[in-house]
Amino acid sequence: MGCAQGKCCVPRRQRGRGGGGAVGGRGGATLGRVAVPGAGLVLEYATLAVAGLYPDSPGRESQDAHLVATRFAGHPDLHLFAVFDGHGACGAACAGFARDALPRLLAGVGVGAGEEGGGRMVVVEDPAAAFREALPAANAEMHAADEVDDSMSGTTAVAALVAGGALHVANVGDSRAVAGVWREGRVAAEELSWDQTPFRADERARVKACGARVMSVEQVEGVRDPEAESWVADEGDPPRVWARDGLYPGTAFTRSLGDQAAEAVGVIAEPEVKSVEITPAHLFFVVASDGVFEFLSSQDVVDMVAAYEDPREACSAIAAESYKLWLEHENRTDDITIIIVHIRDSENVGAQHSNFFRHKTTLLIGLQRFIVLS
Repeated sequence: MGCAQGKCCVPRRQRGRGGGGAVGGRGGATLGRVAVPGAGLVLEYATLAVAGLYPDSPGRESQDAHLVATRFAGHPDLHLFAVFDGHGACGAACAGFARDALPRLLAGVGVGAGEEGGGRMVVVEDPAAAFREALPAANAEMHAADEVDDSMSGTTAVAALVAGGALHVANVGDSRAVAGVWREGRVAAEELSWDQTPFRADERARVKACGARVMSVEQVEGVRDPEAESWVADEGDPPRVWARDGLYPGTAFTRSLGDQAAEAVGVIAEPEVKSVEITPAHLFFVVASDGVFEFLSSQDVVDMVAAYEDPREACSAIAAESYKLWLEHENRTDDITIIIVHIRDSENVGAQHSNFFRHKTTLLIGLQRFIVLS
């Protein structure tokens, strides 16, 4: 969900099915596989990007970008997966700039420091610290770049770095990462990031302390009480960040890369970072734009991934369901970008079985025995 001048500037007042193409099968999803030798793991991953349907702008380019960088920074145990969701008139350029800048800056944190260039690579020693330095640096570079106008445009960024037996996720904005974890006989969603929007009381308080007003479009227009904070997440008119003395920037998020005009009212590029140990219960993780999560919960997405052994099939199923739900609520769809990463034991990858499918087989056998005994 972007800014008031961009792709979602009005509440959802008109609902209904629209036209457009279908998303099905493997839908162009790509498949890759890479080892994590230090942890005895193999990652099998798929990516899929589907441009949004905009009947009023049939030639509109997708504003999403994504990145897969295996053996990141030349290290066999580092693998980077990221999604960027641009917004505003120059959103595609902002997303592309961030995609290109982040890996260079992330790998470069700490390199060359000290005597004779013998600096440490912070991304190896402390990935969370590297993310906290690299993302604001990408934001600063975007501001300075002549080829990108980010005065009223920008991008989200959510990046997941597998570092041996750990997973580090950095988030700026409202794209999302979530893991599927085997827990109490089912695959449960484990949030790896938190959407940074004015729906969050802490983020709302932070931008207000910077001088922002937080109101929905209808509150700004005088249709609703401007003091009320009774927004409903799925009604299509979310709280937005506004300058005290103007009808800008109107962002539906509280952190982003770019968006120079929004920085003065607290929209910052500082990421929130979560680090987790990868355990045998961690079956897969998903990194996706809010084109997926606008109408699907994290658990919905995890359930759909768990239904398919091939991550390409899961990508296509999630994209198709997201596309359908958008058209049930509006006459358009958002851009949809998904990365799914299965975490497999290296000793079982030849048999194409993840921990999940071994768990599922055990569960089914137990269920059959229960039925027989009953």
